[in-house]
Amino acid sequence: MTIGAPTSPYSARPRRSRLRTFLPLGIAAWLVLEIWLLTVVAGAAGGFTVFLLLVAGFVGGSVVVKRAGRRAFQNLNEALQRGGSPSSGGGNGLMMLGGLLLMLPGLTSDAAGLLLLLPPVQKAVGRYAERTIDRKLREAPYGSFGDAFQQARMHRPDGKVVQGEVIRDDADGPDGASPEPRPPLTR
Repeated sequence: MTIGAPTSPYSARPRRSRLRTFLPLGIAAWLVLEIWLLTVVAGAAGGFTVFLLLVAGFVGGSVVVKRAGRRAFQNLNEALQRGGSPSSGGGNGLMMLGGLLLMLPGLTSDAAGLLLLLPPVQKAVGRYAERTIDRKLREAPYGSFGDAFQQARMHRPDGKVVQGEVIRDDADGPDGASPEPRPPLTR
């Protein structure tokens, strides 16, 4: 028997990430800002004007999303017909994000969506996102995505590792008769 401080399974709790800490607070602040801004505009221009702004944002956003989606599908189709791999997307993803922000009810999200539709802003945000993703992938402690996929394929659900290869012997049995067909392997 060892004598010492009792250990609890809860004492070594991992630290919460900054994103998980501040994201709910940021969303709540954004919602309060959107509602406050809508009430200020409704007080100055009228409720019907705010309603028309929200409907126009939704319709404009849906047009942008449809156009960006159609363009992305055309680029994919052309790349597959050429026999090559699809390109990075050419800003269609950011254009779709801008359209989705336009579709959200609120004036702040509409302003952010309209900014994302500008080509210089798309290029700057795209470069920033690419640098951030590259940095995060280099900092990954466990290897690449392909390694994770390979590890997931090697491990069975019960945690046992199954390694090896299957050698199929289709030759006749020792007495000259062909062996009985085996049922397929299943879980």
